[in-house]
Amino acid sequence: MSTDTLTKPETDSTESTDDDTPKMFHYVRKNKIAESAVMGTHVVALCGEVFPVTRSPKPGSPVCPACEKIYKGLRPGKDD
Repeated sequence: MSTDTLTKPETDSTESTDDDTPKMFHYVRKNKIAESAVMGTHVVALCGEVFPVTRSPKPGSPVCPACEKIYKGLRPGKDD
């Protein structure tokens, strides 16, 4: 599995705050982010959560602990 990933939001309504800001962001495959944002398709996070990309993380945004643990355990991959 490649480490070609970025963090993206969990958008499930149970995970959102009152202002519709996701509580945490997930790691997903980089090549799926634009497709999801434009086409509305769903992405699968490293932890298994499935959601459409609707927001980008800001520095310091909270990251899903399960995604972070999986990401840190991946072998380094080459950027394409």
